[in-house]
Amino acid sequence: MPDQFALQALQTLELAKGNRPPIFSEFDTTSSHDPWARITPLIAWNRVGNGSIFKRLPADRTGVTDTQQGFARSIEYSMRVLYSFIERYGTKNTVLIVLGDEQPSRIIQQANHDVPITIIAHDPKVISRLSSWGWTNGGLPSSTAPVWLMSAFRDHFFDAFDY
Repeated sequence: MPDQFALQALQTLELAKGNRPPIFSEFDTTSSHDPWARITPLIAWNRVGNGSIFKRLPADRTGVTDTQQGFARSIEYSMRVLYSFIERYGTKNTVLIVLGDEQPSRIIQQANHDVPITIIAHDPKVISRLSSWGWTNGGLPSSTAPVWLMSAFRDHFFDAFDY
């Protein structure tokens, strides 16, 4: 199931409901999980429908013969889908925390146990509350970026917003 289809389902079934309290949702991307053998292209959101279109679209099958390139392309696809989703459906209150849930497979060279975290928010006040963390703008952390356990990230995040 392509990430784009799953996000469209989340939007339709939950986020688009009117008169609802804020939602905290965990969404697991699946396109970036092994074997990266069929990465579909990003399409216009209004074409997603019931997902059957993905059966007819050409797929990037790089991961079949080149696992490192397949992994890289799967991450690129997942990030493009997330950014596109926020552009299409995000509101001034949307905050997206993107984090890896596990290190890459051992077949990926230079894999370690660290996973990047990216925070995407429309409201600049959200990012300004995190400015003291020493993070780098963009998707590639600097070599001097802090490395925290997930529990430490959670605590820092909650402290930043007085939870």
